[in-house]
Amino acid sequence: MADQVYWDDVTEGMELPEVVKNPTTQQLVKYAGASGDYYQIHYDQGFAKNNDLEDVILHGALKNAFLGHLVTKWIGPDGDLKRLIAQYRGMDIPGTPVTAKGVVTKKYQENGANIVECDIWLENEKGEKTTPGSAIVALPSI
Repeated sequence: MADQVYWDDVTEGMELPEVVKNPTTQQLVKYAGASGDYYQIHYDQGFAKNNDLEDVILHGALKNAFLGHLVTKWIGPDGDLKRLIAQYRGMDIPGTPVTAKGVVTKKYQENGANIVECDIWLENEKGEKTTPGSAIVALPSI
């Protein structure tokens, strides 16, 4: 079971524990089947290259799910994900690791809830932020 993070222990500027993902073409095919997103740039290398891509690319929604995993793993079983937003600014290819990262930007109480806002993002192996985003969570108090 995941550890629980408490609002009392969170400070602005603290980093979320990184999550490294190693997507494969097999994962993309499985994700296409689960999501219904069969656009060929995600599984057909020839099609992708004919569309000026270096290779097949990860689904944007899969990258969003990686960020969701980062946040939900961090907040633990009693945390509550209120909002998750991602922007697709760069392309990631299977066979290349991506690292989900985040930092706490704001902490406050609102309507009896302990709220934490975070900047989150995916980085490729070159350290480029390909998928910036944000999350708002509610955390339990000690």
